[in-house]
Amino acid sequence: MDLQDAIRTWKGTIRVDVRAQDGNIAVVGASCRFPGADGPRQLWRLLAAGRHAITERPPGRRGPNRTVAPPWGGFLDAVDEFDAEFFGISAREAASVDPQQRLVLELGWEALEDAGIVPDSVRGGRLGVFVGAFADDYAHLVHRDGATAATRHTYPGTERSLIANRLSHFLDVHGPSVGIDSGQSSSLVAVHLACQSLLTGESDLVVAGGVQLNLLPESVDIADRWGPLSPDGRCYTFDARANGYVPGEGGGLVVLKRLKDALADGDTPQCVILGSAVNHSGNGQALTQPDELAQQDVLRRAHERARISAAQLQYVELHGTGTPAGDPVEASALGAVVGSARPRTRPLPVGSVKTNLGHLGAAAGIAGLIKVAMAIRHRELPASLNYELANPDIALDELNLRVQQDLGSWESADSPLIAGVSSFGMGGTNCHLLISDAPPASAAPRREPETGEADSGQAP
Repeated sequence: MDLQDAIRTWKGTIRVDVRAQDGNIAVVGASCRFPGADGPRQLWRLLAAGRHAITERPPGRRGPNRTVAPPWGGFLDAVDEFDAEFFGISAREAASVDPQQRLVLELGWEALEDAGIVPDSVRGGRLGVFVGAFADDYAHLVHRDGATAATRHTYPGTERSLIANRLSHFLDVHGPSVGIDSGQSSSLVAVHLACQSLLTGESDLVVAGGVQLNLLPESVDIADRWGPLSPDGRCYTFDARANGYVPGEGGGLVVLKRLKDALADGDTPQCVILGSAVNHSGNGQALTQPDELAQQDVLRRAHERARISAAQLQYVELHGTGTPAGDPVEASALGAVVGSARPRTRPLPVGSVKTNLGHLGAAAGIAGLIKVAMAIRHRELPASLNYELANPDIALDELNLRVQQDLGSWESADSPLIAGVSSFGMGGTNCHLLISDAPPASAAPRREPETGEADSGQAP
């Protein structure tokens, strides 16, 4: 069976037009640093065990007034630690570099390793880097200390736009290097744009994701004054007790290739991105209020681009913040587009990784994507925590949805598995991805190296 036949056979099982095959993107590697999970495998252990990683604010993150905001959140350990020498950075410069830049360097290296790619092999190639981020806490800390503490390394070290650039510089690659800020949807929008870069040919390989570190106690306090923080440190997605989100932090990256290239290179994709869409809520009720029609639209557009019917979807990883305003809107939109397309006897399973990790801000979407990629790999759906009784504003039965409450099997025991991942920005930028498991790589011929090229099969 040749490559085209392998893809055609796989496509036929999910009733997708084979002419769309060039629009599929393979996830061939991933890395993450999430609360309680220093990597995708640790994340899966956390999810499969039905545990959460919410703790009290660690020392140094509490601020002078500990009573302003709830003390709960999802935090990383040792964010101040960094092997500067490994990345060719002096100790003096490292002190001026935002830990978000440092974390993306580490995650970029780990993601390439997970993909079986020797980082030196991408040097000089068209590898793109797309990173979602919106926090500037380290820059604010530096500014608070005053200009006298600044060095010649401070300006580039604290510029958010350099988070992606620093990884591209270290790897010596020449694809697009872009920081994305669309609020809480930043990292999933970064993946969407990375896919477009691969499909247009401006990149041959992409690293994409997002990062968020909550280093400044005042940032959480300001968020609490806005009103949406959970006072008891629990995210009650779709539950009657929903009382706000829980702040979290972390970072995650995925390595992406065009599917046909991944199969030809002999990769084993972790999952496949079938299609994605991004839109904006427009002039809705208010700048920071979610809009149901816009969310319906982004879902429909993602399905159209993936050429997947809503009835084929087996699971959706929700934005699922656990806020009284956001959850009912998301549920209603999902029910209108997907729930209504399914038999009444098979309500759509949904869940939110925010119940395990908290809301990771700019890294929230990539956390959801890596969760679903691991669920596809293990062919199990982990539980969404803290759910007992449906929010009275969410008619789950009418919407034909159900919260995944236990570790269980996917709807179909056979391939393919198909899921959606949603992420919505506070200012109205909505993103939705559709992903599936991959066709068998063993059916595809391995690309022969060109004369004089090392047979790594991974160079861009």
